Amino acid sequence: MRLKPEQVERIRSIVAEQAGPRAMVWLFGSRIDDTARGGDVDLLVELPTEVEAPALLAARIAGRISRALDDRKVDVVLAAPNLKPQPIHEVAKSEGMRL
Repeated sequence: MRLKPEQVERIRSIVAEQAGPRAMVWLFGSRIDDTARGGDVDLLVELPTEVEAPALLAARIAGRISRALDDRKVDVVLAAPNLKPQPIHEVAKSEGMRL
């Protein structure tokens, strides 16, 4: 995984602040490959309860994490009981790693 421990802790902290302490977060994509270089930070945030404004929440989480990671590009995908499951959710959970 190409994130420092303090970056992982900051991501977890921001997700908890924005989505609640029961939200789970997975890192997936190129950042889990230790041999790759560059790339954005792809995150799946799974919520145990329904979310009213998913686009707003995803944007808020991505923006705050981006600023915490020196303006690195961050993509956030949400999963919640009221959101339709997408193939990216399964990819993120099967190929990614939980932070």
